[in-house]
Amino acid sequence: MERKIPKHIAIIMDGNGRWAKAQGLPRTAGHKRGADTIRTIAIECNRIGVEVLTLYAFSTENWKRPQDEVDYLCKLPKLFFQRYIRELNEKNIRVCFIGELQRFPLETQKVIEDAVAITSKNTGLILNIAINYGSQREIILAAQAYAADVLKEGALLPLNEEIFASYLMTSAYPPVDLMIRTSGELRISNFLLWQIAYAELIFTPVAWPAFDEKALQECIDEYNHRDRRFGGLSK
Repeated sequence: MERKIPKHIAIIMDGNGRWAKAQGLPRTAGHKRGADTIRTIAIECNRIGVEVLTLYAFSTENWKRPQDEVDYLCKLPKLFFQRYIRELNEKNIRVCFIGELQRFPLETQKVIEDAVAITSKNTGLILNIAINYGSQREIILAAQAYAADVLKEGALLPLNEEIFASYLMTSAYPPVDLMIRTSGELRISNFLLWQIAYAELIFTPVAWPAFDEKALQECIDEYNHRDRRFGGLSK
C-alpha cells in the first residue's frame, strides 16, 4: 500500500510550559525550545512533500496569560526568524500567517511581514503561522465580509460551503487532512473549526518541545491506517 503524505497538516503546539516545568526550567524556556521545534518540523514536512503546515502559535485567548509570558511570546517571532529565516528561505519554505496581526507590537508585526516578504517567491512548504488567531472569530469575520458583499451588490449572493470557505483566512490552502495536538490534551481549542471538518485527528502525549521527526512520522503512519470515508462507505 502506497504511503500517503497529507497535503495539509495542522498542529496545536501544546505543552511548552509543562515540558519546561518537568525540566526545572521557566515557562519561557519551553517556548524557546518549542520555537526550535517549529524549525525541525517545518524542514521535515518540506522534505517529505507536505504542501501546507499550519501551526497554532498564539490564540486570541492567549492574551489572558501572565503579562511576562505574553511579553515573551510577542518577542519570540523576532528571536525565531533572526535565527532561522535564512535557512528556511534556502530550503524553499514560504512563510505565511493567519490571524489579526495588528494587536502585536509594531516590531513583531514587521518581523513577521519581513519573513513573509523574504520567502514570498518560494515554492516548497507553506509554513503558515496562526498568530492572534481564533476560529470562531475567523468565521464571524468571514460572515461579515460576505454580508458586506451582499450590501454592496444590493442582492442576496450565492452561498455554499465552497463559497463561504473563500472568505476564510485559509482560502488559498487545501482543507486540513491531519490535525495533531501535542502534550495529551483532548481539545480543539478554537483552531480551524471549519477547516478540520473531515480531518483525521491525532492527540499525542509528546509535548511540543520534544516533538521531533520520529514523532511526526508516527502520526503520519497512524494517518495512513485511517479509513477516510468523507461521509461515504469504505471501498
